[in-house]
Amino acid sequence: MELKRVVVTGLGTINPLGNNVSEYFANLLAGVSGAELITSFDTTLFKTKFACLVKNYDPSAFGLDRKEAR
Repeated sequence: MELKRVVVTGLGTINPLGNNVSEYFANLLAGVSGAELITSFDTTLFKTKFACLVKNYDPSAFGLDRKEAR
């Protein structure tokens, strides 16, 4: 089997702990949890009351128009 080279040209992340690498890593080191109570809809009929939601995400900041983001 021939080995192929891989080049990493940058890092990026969008997740419940942060929307960029530095914010994510700082929260990871601080032991911050990405889980929180769901407030965007009524959870009365569901057993699970928490979720890991991505906060403050703006798709237009990443070059996506409204149609693509949808």
